Amino acid sequence: MKNITYRLATKDDLDQVHMLQNRYHVSTISDEDRPDGFVTTLFTTEQFERLIDDEAGLSIAVDGDKVVGYAMAASWKYWSEWPLFAHMIKELPNTEYLGRTLSMENSYQYGPICVDKEYRGTGVFAHLFDFSRESMRDRYPVLLTFVNQINPRSIAAHRKLGLDLVKEFQFNNNDYYELGLDTGKSVLG
Repeated sequence: MKNITYRLATKDDLDQVHMLQNRYHVSTISDEDRPDGFVTTLFTTEQFERLIDDEAGLSIAVDGDKVVGYAMAASWKYWSEWPLFAHMIKELPNTEYLGRTLSMENSYQYGPICVDKEYRGTGVFAHLFDFSRESMRDRYPVLLTFVNQINPRSIAAHRKLGLDLVKEFQFNNNDYYELGLDTGKSVLG
C-alpha cells in the first residue's frame, strides 16, 4: 500500500469522485460488490461544488494521483433539500445526545463515505472518517449520520469507529440507524 494522503477536495478532483460514486452507488453497483457496502444518494457536480465551496465538506483519500475514497460532511442547511435529511432536521429537537438536545447549530450530517474496494480493510476508512471529523470539529460539537439497516458492512464499519446508536427511524419504507459522535473525539485512538 502506497502512502495515502487525506485532504479537502478541489473541483479538479470531481471527475474521480464521480467515478467512485458511480461504481458504488446502489443503483449501479455490481451484484458482486453490493454485499461489501454501497452509497444510496446520488450527487450532481453542482451539489459537489457547493459542498466544496460553501461547506469545505468534501474530504478525499488520495493514493498518488488517484482518489480512492471520499467522505461528505456539511451543515443541515446544505442537506435540507433532500427529503430524508429534511426528516432528520425536523426530528433534531426531539433528539438528545451527549446530554444536549440537538439542533442545526450544534450538529452536522456526515456521509456518505465511499472507499474503493481495493483499499477497504487497510485503515483508509478510519483515517478518511477522522480527517473529515477533524475538518468539522471547530464548527460543530456533534456529528450525526444514518445507515440503512440493509447495509451491514457500513453499520459494522461505523460501530467499529465507536459511533453511538442515537436512535432508529423509518423513512420512505426503509429502516435506518442514526449514529452520533462527539467531534472532539478522534476515532484513531
